[in-house]
Order: sequence, then C-alpha cells, then structure tokens
Amino acid sequence: MTNTAVYTAFSQGALGQVLIDRLDEAAQFSEPGSGVTRLFCSQEHRDVLPLISHWMEQAGLTPQLDAAGNLVGRCSKAQAGEKTFIMGSHQDSVIEGGKYDGMLGVALPLLALEALKREGITLPYGVEVVAFGDEEGVRFPTTLVGSKALAGSVTPDQLEAKDAEGTTLQEALIAFGCTPKDIPHIARDPAKTLGFLEVHIEQGPILEQRNHAVGIVTALTGIERHRVKLSGKAGHAGTTPMDMRYDALVGAAEMVLAIDSVLQSTDNLVGVVGKLNVHPNAVNVIPAQVTFTVELRSPDANIRQRGREAVTAALQEVATRRSLALDMENTYSADAVTCADWMMASLEQACAHADQPAERLFSGAGHDGLAMQALTDIGMLFVRCKDGLSHHPDEAISAADGEAATRVIMAFLQQLGRP
Repeated sequence: MTNTAVYTAFSQGALGQVLIDRLDEAAQFSEPGSGVTRLFCSQEHRDVLPLISHWMEQAGLTPQLDAAGNLVGRCSKAQAGEKTFIMGSHQDSVIEGGKYDGMLGVALPLLALEALKREGITLPYGVEVVAFGDEEGVRFPTTLVGSKALAGSVTPDQLEAKDAEGTTLQEALIAFGCTPKDIPHIARDPAKTLGFLEVHIEQGPILEQRNHAVGIVTALTGIERHRVKLSGKAGHAGTTPMDMRYDALVGAAEMVLAIDSVLQSTDNLVGVVGKLNVHPNAVNVIPAQVTFTVELRSPDANIRQRGREAVTAALQEVATRRSLALDMENTYSADAVTCADWMMASLEQACAHADQPAERLFSGAGHDGLAMQALTDIGMLFVRCKDGLSHHPDEAISAADGEAATRVIMAFLQQLGRP
C-alpha cells in the first residue's frame, strides 16, 4: 500500500496541522501563568478529559476513566478481550511546562488511528490508547502510578503519599471520582498484551543536530529521587551571633553546591536539586528547617549507586560540621530498561515506509515505559523538538515533524497486523 493511498483522507500536511491544533487546544487546560501547569487529579486534569475523550471517540475508541486516574480508550476488539497493543503517554505536566511533553503521545496515536479509520483500515488486533494520569510526580512524591497500575505494580504505600496540603493520593483519587481499591483489578494480562509504544518529544538536541524528524529510542534511563530534611534552630536574625547559629538554609546551600560538584565530576551521571522549602520562611528569622529533593539519573545502576554514595557522604559531612540534623529518604527508584529489539526493528521499517531517517538514540529521561516494561515489551518514538527544549513554556515541534511521526505510527500499526 502506498503512502498516497493511506493518507487520502487528510491532504498533504493536514495531519501535522490537525495535531498542532489539538495540542494547542489541550494546552488551554492549565493553571493560570506561563506555559502549561496541569497536575494529577487537579481541576485542570478533570477539565481536559472531555477533550481527550472526544479524540478517542473520533478514533473509534470508547473512553473510560479507570481506578488509577487514567483515561483509557479501547477499540471493540480490546473491549472483547482480544490481544491488544497499548499506546499512550501522560496528561500531567511540570510547573510551567510545555504543550508537548506527554500530551503529544496521547494526541498523536489517536490521530493516527483516526486517519486509518477514515481510510476504512481495520487492524486485526485490539488497540487501546492511555492518557496516564501521573508521570511527572509533581503533586505527589511518587510517580508512574497510572502505568504501574496497568503493570500491576502499585503498592499500598504509594497511595498514602501526601501532597503539599497533606492530601493523600488515595484521597485525591476518590475526590476525582476514581475507586483506588479497584486498582489491582485493572492490571493487564501479559498474555493478552502485544506491547506498549510511546511517542514523545526528544527533550534533547540530537535529532535537531542530525536534521531528523524522528528517532528510535533504545533504552530509558534509571532514575532515583530522595527527600532531604535538614534541621537546625530558629533564632532572631538580628540578635543571634553568627558563630552561634544553626542555620539550616546555609547548610542546605552548601549541600546543593556539594551535590553539583559530585554530578559535575561523575561521567554518565546527571541530576538536580529541583525543589526546596524553607521553614519558617520569614525575613528576620534564622531558617530552622529546609527540605529539598535530589534526583539522580544514569543508564548504569553502578554509576548511580556510586553517585548516591558520594552525595550522601557530602551531605553528612556538611551536616556534621554545621551541627545540623540530616534525614535522607528515598522516595522513588527505577532501573534503566531497554526497548524491545522487535519494536525498534518495526519502527525502523515504518520510518522507511514513511521516507524518514531512523537513527537510534538513548533517552536520558524517564517515561511510563519504566513501569510498563514489567508488563510487556516497550518501544518509543522520539519527535524532534526545537532547541532540544523541554519542561519549559517554549518547547515546540513543527507541524511537518508531527505529520512525519503520525505517518510512521500509521505504518507501524499496519505492519504489526501482518503475519
């Protein structure tokens, strides 16, 4: 079947423009301010669901909100229990993020399915597309709850995680209209699952440097996150002598620099102190307590372990020297996972069919595939993003690249159904 025969329902370039328009519309469901802020189980999350449901219905899928806060669209074969291929990504964002991180992987496969439907092409297997509720881990100190639910790996302690207001994840899900007690029952059957594929912006500069619209991901990085609590003693900022202070913020500042030093000196290890809270946070009071997060990423578990040990030793040294109490708690950990060889090969064939170069590259970011790998084989298609920028209001893709990626997915889905 030629490209021309497949895409007559959309004129040349129309797929990409439809995709951009849909992502622009979804971006309107955001907290006020710069970029897109849409957190798990928030009002913005609730408000975007009808739009995604509409996309699902146009693609021939039946949408349903599940017990873990995922919006799942299933075709009739998937609903009947036939072997099913899963696609999707997350609807949530970081604070003041962009339009494409996550939501691209929801809108694009739905558009691909809609285009195939318009051509009268019926796939010989079940398909479902999932808009995962939580991947970024911004509201709660846990992440991948939606994809872990499908993989059957959600643990009770995850549901007890609390947001900044003290609301537990379980309470938030119930208020959202979900039934978290039913999460164990939504785990997919590995024997009936053909695989999982996610489309995502690259979040890096490689494709732009190569002048390629898409790339095929080989593996997802390992990630760990820690919450650090540093306790000192509050006091009057004007009357307490400098040499008698136990200033938690000064200690934390020194720790941040120590962490950066470890990261700068360790190959194949990256990380960040991305969140910091000061108590009592008053202009004339010596800070008594600081909590901050530490995230470490590496495709090599041994490198990540050595980095963690170096960071822990550096923090303890600062705390001891400044007579501060240190508590460090691991809140999330996921080892690196590799994409399935057959999925990478199939994506390469689909890229060739769509006349697109197909370079293989590693993902330095974590994705829902980290959890889905426990259920089934995973694959990922990257789409070029401007300046390699992500987690920022200015992240962008072009309509032409969106069209190229949509065509690749259409070809991939048709190949998957061939003997």
